[in-house]
Amino acid sequence: MESLQRFLAYPLMDIPIVAAVLIIAFTVHEFAHAYTAYIFGDHTAKKEGRLTLNPAQHIDPFGAILILVAGFGWARPVPVNRYHFKNPRLAGVLVSLMGPVSNFLLAFIGYIVMYILVTTGLGASLPWFISKFFSYFISLNLVLFVFNLLPLPPLDGYRIIEDLVTPSFRAKMTHYEQYSILVFLIILVTPVDQYTISPLMSIVIPFITESFHTIVSIFS
Repeated sequence: MESLQRFLAYPLMDIPIVAAVLIIAFTVHEFAHAYTAYIFGDHTAKKEGRLTLNPAQHIDPFGAILILVAGFGWARPVPVNRYHFKNPRLAGVLVSLMGPVSNFLLAFIGYIVMYILVTTGLGASLPWFISKFFSYFISLNLVLFVFNLLPLPPLDGYRIIEDLVTPSFRAKMTHYEQYSILVFLIILVTPVDQYTISPLMSIVIPFITESFHTIVSIFS
């Protein structure tokens, strides 16, 4: 068991809980992309069976396993044909944005449930894994929210910038995209992460969580 734990990013006994959280988070994230694209006139995702909350249509097995081992991973990207949009730039931004936003909303809903369980005392009478589930549910969805908004390919933040800049600048971005992806991978798999993404997460996520607490406290 101890030898296996060395290769995992999470405690071994928490893996089923983390896996369940990620299945929900990834599925809703990709569905949000597909549904937003559908609303704006692109039916590509629907035709390929991606306009669904069926996890089997969205989960990438290797990407899911990698997040358990390395702490990062991915789902199957939703196909989007921006030429079907009447307003490609606006629709493109919203399609890219709604994936991370869906994770933000999931985290907020999870925080509300957790807050109710704690303040009412109901959580004390529930099995231990319930509170653990919601703890991971909040934290991992916030990680996906912040992480996917980073302005690096192939993340949603990069796609948003693509649609906000001028066509000529977008062409330059496309030209250097392969090098940007390499930079992104280097950041993830080397100690550079400790000086870039990790500090950002350690600042932004606690701030959002504290904001959740403030908002929920006001209305409780």
